[in-house]
Amino acid sequence: MTITDTTTGSGPQPQARTVLEGRNLVKEYPVGARSGLLRRQQTMRAVDDVSIVLTQGRVTALVGQSGSGKSTLGRMLARLIPATSGQILLDGREVPTRGNAGHREYVGDVQLTLQDPFASLNPLRRIAYTLGRAVRIHQDARGEAAVHERSIQLLERVGLTPAERYLDRFPHELSGGERQRVSFARALAASPKVLIADEPVSMLDVTIRKEMLDLIDDLRRDEDLAVLYITHDLGSARRYSSEVLVMHEGHVVEAGESATVIDDPQHEYTRRLLAAAPNPAARRR
Repeated sequence: MTITDTTTGSGPQPQARTVLEGRNLVKEYPVGARSGLLRRQQTMRAVDDVSIVLTQGRVTALVGQSGSGKSTLGRMLARLIPATSGQILLDGREVPTRGNAGHREYVGDVQLTLQDPFASLNPLRRIAYTLGRAVRIHQDARGEAAVHERSIQLLERVGLTPAERYLDRFPHELSGGERQRVSFARALAASPKVLIADEPVSMLDVTIRKEMLDLIDDLRRDEDLAVLYITHDLGSARRYSSEVLVMHEGHVVEAGESATVIDDPQHEYTRRLLAAAPNPAARRR
């Protein structure tokens, strides 16, 4: 199922440009061990024939329960794991495979932030090293002064001020929200076209989740990013995304404009997700 372009707000708006597209993506994993030469090893499809379009300046939400395949899809789009079959296109061109000369350019254009910010940051390195390395790799910055200045700009961009205070800290010296902001700053160091945010607020305190989602929305607007927001929270998906895809057992079972899908769900699985949502606003029909 492919999401076609939609617009939000009132009045005519220019058609959004497709940045990243996945076509008929499949991811299979082997299940069980081989027993004898004649036994065929079985496979399990974590993602089964899923198509998705991410557009410039828009947030697309991918929702579903744990094990539905949404994180696997996100990692395939980020090229952290290979697809068993299907195509991934960036700006209309099929992306290079790992090891290809264009692979580094692709991973710079498509950045992934993970659910657990502590696990995604090197605990033995200070924040200055983490950001500085990203700046050197993706922006070919030369000289410590230039790297330092850009690191300061990145921290300020994600709301960590005064930025100088954070550069010499280790990840364990930061709160969960601060670590997640550093993860976003590192992603921005690549000047990406696409940001894939995999459950970015699920491990954060409820009091700061809105701040983090507002930050993602600011980055989407100000940097003109195409954002894939992976979540199980239908309430935040409705508020912060233009389109929603609902995944269940590796399939996209429902897709469309966020308000339409969440306010008037057509698939039984979507209705079950809404019934289980703790947010009353997500239960509106």
